[in-house]
Amino acid sequence: MSLIVEGLRNTLVGPFTFSVKGGQCLAMTGASGSGKTLLLRMIADLDPNEGRITFAGIDRASLSAPDWRRLVALVPARSGWWADTVAEHFPEDREAEWRALAAALFVPPALFERSIEEASTGERQRLALIRALLAEPRLLLLDEPTASLDPVSTQAVEALIAKRLAAGTTVIWVTHDAAQADRVGNLTRHMQAGGVLAT
Repeated sequence: MSLIVEGLRNTLVGPFTFSVKGGQCLAMTGASGSGKTLLLRMIADLDPNEGRITFAGIDRASLSAPDWRRLVALVPARSGWWADTVAEHFPEDREAEWRALAAALFVPPALFERSIEEASTGERQRLALIRALLAEPRLLLLDEPTASLDPVSTQAVEALIAKRLAAGTTVIWVTHDAAQADRVGNLTRHMQAGGVLAT
């Protein structure tokens, strides 16, 4: 399930050409505003872009946007929430699964009965990751998923993603922490000013 990106660009950043093998994590660092989030959004086909992307031998251009997003999940730095309570954002018929993921990430069970407005930034980050993992994406795009977490919760996120990698999921992980990039990445790239991806 390799990801192959060829000449991906928009009016602000790129072109990007790189590949990530199935079951591997590309850890991406770079200054704020350098284009890391834009790259993830282009891969997810959320922003206008040009270039070619293939994943698991499937050309993105051959799929509708909804079908592409069944393969690819983006966990943004700040996720959207539309219902009042935390639990309303998760499917009732898969409660055992999301509660197990929550336990692995040290999310308190009582949080699901509370208003989403009561969840801290770090709790919302973990909730967004749980929501994405429930979809079982084959390509997971993570935009600073531990930026607001303490070391224990950060370690829990890294351990959970490591299990997904071992199961064959392909991951691109954006982080400002060079040490984390070294821990989680099978390969690392640095986004330079102007949206240039360098080794």
